[in-house]
Amino acid sequence: MLIGALLVVTWVILLIRYPLRAAPISLGALLGLGLVAAWVIWQEQRGEQLLAQLELRMAYAPSDCPAGHPLHITLENHSTKPLRSLRWEVAAYSSGSNLNLVTSNYDSPQYRGPGDLQPGQRWNSCAPLPPLRSGYRSGNLEFRAERLQGQFAD
Repeated sequence: MLIGALLVVTWVILLIRYPLRAAPISLGALLGLGLVAAWVIWQEQRGEQLLAQLELRMAYAPSDCPAGHPLHITLENHSTKPLRSLRWEVAAYSSGSNLNLVTSNYDSPQYRGPGDLQPGQRWNSCAPLPPLRSGYRSGNLEFRAERLQGQFAD
């Protein structure tokens, strides 16, 4: 932080003392910084659009899954790019409520998708339930994926 402040002060001093030399260089640097910022924003929007084309469904299904992993997960890739990795957090809601009933702990399970999912393919898996607030039954809740983070192939 101190180095950044020193750089800004030095730049202002050079701009005041030598305006004919420092102004074109400053404008070039600002243009370059603007191009980098535009590229980063474009990449983020592209990634969000690809994530929006994924269909991730979760349901409490103890009859379809092993005893320790009763959360059935289905992921479909409707995008045009192969999915390389996917992470998300599970939220649980009772019907008609906006209150997330999952308690966040450091020892909560990590939810990750397949390593490689081609366009149009489907992936099924079973996962452990997240820790819930006391007094709620898993069978009565709706599970949703939140905070999706993924990477797609170029």
